[in-house]
Amino acid sequence: MDAVEIQSLTKEFGEVKAVDNISFNVEAGEIFGFLGPNGAGKSTTMMILTTLLKPSSGHALVAGFDVVTQAKKVRQNIGYVQQEIAVDEYLTGRENLLLNARLNHIPKNLIDDRIDYVLELIELSERQNEDVMTYSSGMKKRLYIAGGLLHRPKVLFLDEPTVGLDIQTRRKIWDYIIKINKEFNMTIFLSTHYMEEADKLCDRVGIIDYGKIQVIDSPKIMKDKLGNEAITFKILDSIHKIEFLSQLNAIHFVTDVTTNDDKIIVYTSKATELIPEIFQISARLQVKINSISLTQPSLDDVFVSYTGHDLRDESENFSSRKLHRKR
Repeated sequence: MDAVEIQSLTKEFGEVKAVDNISFNVEAGEIFGFLGPNGAGKSTTMMILTTLLKPSSGHALVAGFDVVTQAKKVRQNIGYVQQEIAVDEYLTGRENLLLNARLNHIPKNLIDDRIDYVLELIELSERQNEDVMTYSSGMKKRLYIAGGLLHRPKVLFLDEPTVGLDIQTRRKIWDYIIKINKEFNMTIFLSTHYMEEADKLCDRVGIIDYGKIQVIDSPKIMKDKLGNEAITFKILDSIHKIEFLSQLNAIHFVTDVTTNDDKIIVYTSKATELIPEIFQISARLQVKINSISLTQPSLDDVFVSYTGHDLRDESENFSSRKLHRKR
């Protein structure tokens, strides 16, 4: 049985469709990444799946229970760690977990062993009796995640689990998420806008933009579909730009061409053959190339390919355009 099943899920706020008729499943035991910019519908979807919002239409099952008609059952089988760290800084780490255990109605005879186990798992045993106000932000996040594990949920929802943390602390949190998944065989539903995070952690990734699912697959397969190499270059404004892009896209070993303002990315499996051809076409059409580089495709490239804009561009440049993908 799938851990999460979503069918034609929609959530409207007035005239705005925050989630627009999405359907997908999350397999039991996998780490599933939900990737998209702020306002794309990630958090709204997660709030529906954790019973904090009701959908406008459609259906969703979590751990086999309907999020609307069986909301209590859903809550009993999930853990939910939100972006904001919700721990009491005036309590010790252990006291925070004890409070969490009582709120989750964990039997008294199991509480101490469960707390000991998760403290060991997140490497906070030695600091458990210190006030949380003395913890670093990374330690507080680990403690907060540990609180979501005490009742052994079937599905753990992590909403932007490393937002605001430095890269070293983020990577430490990644290690704990992988450990949790393996230790408990727990399904983890992770929302993020960090590409590297999704690539490192997730068995599969779903890209959402403007409330719609653009693609769902493993990071490797999505990158492989673009081609083995990405050629990135910038051109000066030219009246022949559209023709230039069209001719690039017509080359049979080009798998995709995307453009954002003056930056163009061409995906291919034959970069050494393609680069000279790019210069030949640009010379023929009198399109001046400013700079050019060759890299391996990343999830950033995948996102641009499917949405036409950069995930990190929070201004969401609506003037960006995308050529037809040859898939």
